[in-house]
Amino acid sequence: MSKRDYYEVLGVAKDVSEKDLKKAYRRVAMKFHPDRNPDDKEAEEKFKEASEAYEVLSDSQKRSAYDQFGHAGVDQQGGFGGGGGFSGGNFSDIFGDVFGDIFGGGGGGRGRGGPQRGSDLRYTLELDLEDAVKGTSVKIRVPTLVGCNTCDGTGAKAGTKPTTCTTCGGVGQVRMQQGFFSVQQTCPNCRGKGTIISDPCSDCHGQGRIEETKTLSVKVPPGVDTGDRIRLSGEGEAGADGGPSGDLYVQVSVKEHEIFQRDGKNLYCEVPISFVDAALGGELDVPTLDGRVKLKVPQETQTGKLFRLRGKGVTPVRGGNPGDLMCRVILETPVNLSNKQKELLKEFKASMKGDKNSPRQNSWFEGMKNFFGDMKI
Repeated sequence: MSKRDYYEVLGVAKDVSEKDLKKAYRRVAMKFHPDRNPDDKEAEEKFKEASEAYEVLSDSQKRSAYDQFGHAGVDQQGGFGGGGGFSGGNFSDIFGDVFGDIFGGGGGGRGRGGPQRGSDLRYTLELDLEDAVKGTSVKIRVPTLVGCNTCDGTGAKAGTKPTTCTTCGGVGQVRMQQGFFSVQQTCPNCRGKGTIISDPCSDCHGQGRIEETKTLSVKVPPGVDTGDRIRLSGEGEAGADGGPSGDLYVQVSVKEHEIFQRDGKNLYCEVPISFVDAALGGELDVPTLDGRVKLKVPQETQTGKLFRLRGKGVTPVRGGNPGDLMCRVILETPVNLSNKQKELLKEFKASMKGDKNSPRQNSWFEGMKNFFGDMKI
């Protein structure tokens, strides 16, 4: 039975690049992989065919010979034989290169042995608005894993040290033969570390790390807001087997304020105002984060009117001009009126002269009459 053209097998053109060739092989091999097609002889043969084609075309010398002489050129070079069997250890290299990220195997790598970086940690820091705006320094307590001082992080009892694993030779990986595959797996003896601790440290029980609560000082820069992060390099978990420590990320969360609401670099607040001050105008005491200031309110001010106090907001943490304080005046209806006050209000109401004194009210009623006049019932 004659062999199919290798380019046809992988579905690529003869000028295909090395990158696209690998993609094509991965696509075909995944489709016909025996693990996905158990007890399917046809799929197994197509998988072998695709692997044979890729083994030849991914090698520049074999590919050149194949392009010149066809299958005869590579058969003579001792590549894949006429019977379609795999040659030597080449297939394990292909397997590690193409399927390493899928099945967790690796072609010739060290595996998981050796020092490993510690995990990063996150700590949520709640701040008052004043501290977030002006900056502060706080102490935090963080539970974490630190290097064991008794064994200097080796995990072995003082005076001893870990020995090289005899099963994997210190690489942390062992090669296993599964059918026509040659795959790498984590060494079952040392669990990927490459070393064995026969006499573990009594404090860390061979782990090289112990649990501890650290007290750290965090400098909070002015202008931070909810969602900002402060990175403390090397203050995360200690690394395994002597690896470097991770980092600690302090996540800022600003508490709700009794008076102010923050939106970026601007602050907002509501200021209650009496009917008299709104009608006649005057000055109001308005709070800011720097103390009280006077807000001049013009006469005939309506409820909901927004006043801007420039520069009384927040200076952004990354610099720039400070924001503003936006004050919204809210008309407050008086309560607990005395009889005399009620009589005065009745006299005031009687003195009102329609459109001249309440233009918005009168225009609203006029609009309502027009609305109902247009309705056909």
